[in-house]
Amino acid sequence: MVYDLHITRAKWHWDSEKQPITVAEWLGIVEGDPELRLAGYNGPYFAIWNGSSECPEPWLDWLRGEIYSKSPDDALIDKMVQIARGLGAKVQGDDGEVYIGGGRSAYPPPPDST
Repeated sequence: MVYDLHITRAKWHWDSEKQPITVAEWLGIVEGDPELRLAGYNGPYFAIWNGSSECPEPWLDWLRGEIYSKSPDDALIDKMVQIARGLGAKVQGDDGEVYIGGGRSAYPPPPDST
C-alpha cells in the first residue's frame, strides 16, 4: 500500500497552498544539504536522499506548497522531520496524523479533522 507523508506548514496537508513552503525554500534546502541532490528526472524538484534507508531510492519532491514522499521508511521520516523543523513545518500523513521521527508513533490528527 502506498502512503504519502507531507512536510507542510498548513494545519492539514491538503491546504498546503494556503501556507506554502515555496519552491525557492525547497531548492535552498537541497542546495545546502549534502545528503540531497536533484535527480534530473521525475520533474524539476524531485530530489534523492543519499542517507541510510531501506528504500531502494529514497526521494522527496515539492508540489503545491509542500514536500512529500511515498511510503518512506523510518530513516527517511527522520530526515523529513529534520527538514520540517528547519522550515517551521511538520510531517503529516495522508490521514492527518503528525510524525515526530525517532521511530516513534505518529500523533493522531486533532479532533476536528473533518
